[in-house]
Amino acid sequence: MSTPNLPQNFGRAFDLSSLKKPAANSAPTQAGVALDATPDNLVRDFVSYSNTTPVVLLAWSARMPESVQVLEILNKLAADDDGSWRLGSVNLDKYPEMANALQVQALPFGIALIQEQGVPLFDAPHPEPQIRAVINKLLELAAQKGLKIKSSTGSNEPVEPVMEPEELEAMAALEKGDYASAALAYRKWLSRKPAEKLAQIGLAQCELMIRISNLDSATILAKAAAEPNDLALQIQAADVEVAGGNYENGFNRLIKSIRILDGEDKKRAKEHLLSLFTLVDPMDPILIKARNSLASALF
Repeated sequence: MSTPNLPQNFGRAFDLSSLKKPAANSAPTQAGVALDATPDNLVRDFVSYSNTTPVVLLAWSARMPESVQVLEILNKLAADDDGSWRLGSVNLDKYPEMANALQVQALPFGIALIQEQGVPLFDAPHPEPQIRAVINKLLELAAQKGLKIKSSTGSNEPVEPVMEPEELEAMAALEKGDYASAALAYRKWLSRKPAEKLAQIGLAQCELMIRISNLDSATILAKAAAEPNDLALQIQAADVEVAGGNYENGFNRLIKSIRILDGEDKKRAKEHLLSLFTLVDPMDPILIKARNSLASALF
């Protein structure tokens, strides 16, 4: 599943401090199919609901007409999709406290929920075709996660994900165990869509497999234990551990190196650790803990 390459910082940012005092006489948007998301019903009607149906929450304010326009676009798309996903309207003029709950930094702010996991969509206004593309990709992701999504014909069949040509090329190479060719395909994909998350993750995975392809795991781990100040060995050992699913040991190994090294070695260890972070689910508690430990090691 690929994510549309939306322009970064499209439109202007919105100063959330102005939401403390809702504007008088602000024109309300049309309700459409959107349900009001409030502090009282957020978990019950949206977070829990996302276990069976994808949810889109849009934070908006009448103080920012562009955000109202995006809500109207989403209302139209939700109506067109006839229940394939639930749209929640987060009116920050009424509920400014929800800005913190959703970690809103700019408006309009769109976030999806799939099986209670947040998926960032956008934090700036976009025209309908781009928003339509984002919603389509969201439905593909939801189908991949096992949710039943209504098709355009109204049937309850899963949506078949549409794969990019470079993604197909990479998959074919991976089936043969050809990580170098797969990495090349992912680089081609990124040259066309630099912000494509799936391509970034795929490339990082391939590069990891290439790095460890000629390493003997037991030998590397033994050498790294004997020479804790040898950064090259620690990086190789971390690669071996992460590739084997032992994320915590791999992350902690490099965090320890960051604590005891300085200069270019410290920078190199940090950059390699960040590259390994991309291979793990952002919501994984091990990764969250490692990010906190990294921040402590750096500061």
